[in-house]
Amino acid sequence: MRTALLQSSGRPGSVVGNLKVLDEAAGRAAEAGAGLMVVPEMFLTGYAIGDDIARLAEEADGDSADAVAEIAGRHGVAIVYGYPERAGEAVFNAAQLVSAEGVRLANYRKTHLFGCFERDHFTPGEQSVVQAELDGLRVGILICYDVEFPENVRAHALAGTDLLVVPTAQMHPFQFVAESMIPVRAFENQMYVAYVNRAGREGEFEFVGLSTLAGPDGVARTRAGRENDFVLADVDPVFLAASRETNPYLQDRRPGLYESLV
Repeated sequence: MRTALLQSSGRPGSVVGNLKVLDEAAGRAAEAGAGLMVVPEMFLTGYAIGDDIARLAEEADGDSADAVAEIAGRHGVAIVYGYPERAGEAVFNAAQLVSAEGVRLANYRKTHLFGCFERDHFTPGEQSVVQAELDGLRVGILICYDVEFPENVRAHALAGTDLLVVPTAQMHPFQFVAESMIPVRAFENQMYVAYVNRAGREGEFEFVGLSTLAGPDGVARTRAGRENDFVLADVDPVFLAASRETNPYLQDRRPGLYESLV
C-alpha cells in the first residue's frame, strides 16, 4: 500500500484552513496512487495554540470528522489525522483513521503526555492498542511521545500490527527519534512505522520535520527534510511476511523473565 506522509504544521488556529490543506494533499496523494495519507499530531487545529485547544476541540464524530470523511471519500484515500477530541469535560490529544470510503475506522487517544504543555491541556488516554483493518493490513495508531516507550510498540507487535502510524510533533533537539529510534522500533518489532511530523516554528516550539516510513529491516523507505514536505513510500505485506519469517525476536521472547517490568 502506497503511503503518503504530509509534513506540515498547516495553519495553526484555523480548522477551515487546515481542512483546505488536507484536501489539497489528499488530491496529491490520490494522484500518486496512495491508499493512505498520514498527517501530523494536532494537525486539524495546530499544536501550540494554548487555550484555543479546548475551544476548538470536537467530538470524534463532530463536524470536522465529517469534513475529513468527505475529503477521504471524494479522493479515495484513507486518512489518519491528529486533532483535539472533546469527550464530556475531558479533552484528549487524539488521532483518527478514516477509510477511503469515508468511514471512521479507529480513534486513538494519546496515552503518554509530554511536558507541562500537554499535561495542562489534555487528559491521557487509557487504551494502549487501537487498530483497524485497511486493505489487508492491520494498522495501529500511536501519537508522538507514545512511540518512545518500547512497551507501547511491543504491545502493538504482539497484537499483530503491520503498519504503525504515528502522527507527531517532534521538537528540537530530539531529532534522533526520527533519525534513529523509529527505524529501530520497526526492526525490533517487525512492522512498518510511519512517523509524520510538523515542521517549522510554532509558538515556543521548533519542530524538526524528518518524517519517515521505516520497514521491518530497519531501513527508512523515505525521509522528509526539515521544512514542509510531502513524501511517499510503499508498505509491502509480502516483504513484511518474509522478514517476520527470518527475524526471531518475537518468537524468541521469554515473557516469564520480564515480570519485573510491570
